[in-house]
Amino acid sequence: MPYASDAYAAFCAQAEQRGHLRRLNARLDHSARLLDFSHNDYLGFAHHPQLIHAAQRAAQRYGVGATGSRLLSGDSLLAHALERRIARSKQAPRALVFSSGYTLNTGVIAALLDRRVLKDEPAVFCDRLVHASFYHAFATAGVHPQRYHHNDLDHLASLLAASQARKCTRFIFTESVFGMDGDCAPIDELRSLARRYDALLYIDEAHATGLHGPEGSGLASGVVQDGGIAMGTFSKALGGSGAYLACNEGIASFLLQRCGSLIYSTAAAPATLASALTAWRLLPHYGNVRRATLERATQLRAQLRELGFDVGKSTTHILPLIFSNLERALTVHAHLAEHGIRTSLIRPPTVPPNAIRLRLAISANHDDSAIAALVSALRAFQ
Repeated sequence: MPYASDAYAAFCAQAEQRGHLRRLNARLDHSARLLDFSHNDYLGFAHHPQLIHAAQRAAQRYGVGATGSRLLSGDSLLAHALERRIARSKQAPRALVFSSGYTLNTGVIAALLDRRVLKDEPAVFCDRLVHASFYHAFATAGVHPQRYHHNDLDHLASLLAASQARKCTRFIFTESVFGMDGDCAPIDELRSLARRYDALLYIDEAHATGLHGPEGSGLASGVVQDGGIAMGTFSKALGGSGAYLACNEGIASFLLQRCGSLIYSTAAAPATLASALTAWRLLPHYGNVRRATLERATQLRAQLRELGFDVGKSTTHILPLIFSNLERALTVHAHLAEHGIRTSLIRPPTVPPNAIRLRLAISANHDDSAIAALVSALRAFQ
């Protein structure tokens, strides 16, 4: 053990020297008068009284835990009601609920890519900016993905065409709204490529669910009808925790047999399911809130560009302030903190060394005065 401990300590020391050491940063006082642009509570649902009430009632009635995996003691009528609601919204035959988006992606993708089941070596294509959970799943499955340039359909098409030289199962993986860059994948064009090359299209809707698409149901409408898969989370715009997968009946049945994170993981707690179901029922009534939030993000994006900040190709409620070096990012981050503004500093290896950023997430809780305060503080760097 002492040798291992020394190695771990040395690793952390090197990370600290490079300015890449991660630390926990608890919000000790949730009532503190801070403008928080760091969270993913895009609709302000985390403190919505109806969600809190639903969670309390479920906990009182069913207890605080699911008591087991869904295939043992942890299945519930709440889970099935939530799955039916999601399936209708996503135009899907079936939906499955998981305890988190990370465990969903790592378990589901690894199961889908199992070469023992597919009887061949799958050809896997992913946007180079997909979430880390995708890459962890690829590693678990022993698959080496071919990464196409971000949102570059020509590059993807060339890779798909080259794969036709061998008979194999093909998969395309992407996000609909990219969580670090705030831009969107060209879903319709990806669907077309998936049909042309007979590939299964898998779309992560974590940052789209609740804020984008018909009634906030996401941007991947119709993907499942093509035989594809859409997943999303309850931990962002829906204010809680957990995740969902929308797919056809065949894939759902297969995952119940082979997906480790579904078979062996304790199911989501009743309070979690009840709050998610309540949030999903509220979404159709939040059209004006969604529009106002996205319009405010559009206005802020224009103001930031006028101040000379690089916000990349953002088109959504997620706005990165991109810096080529860590020192500049740290300076701006500290300046905003001094002005009572919380932002997320994203460092390598999550992002490339020359694309360090402050990630700004605009939510329904940010009114015009909050945006004005942020812009005013950033004028110091004009």
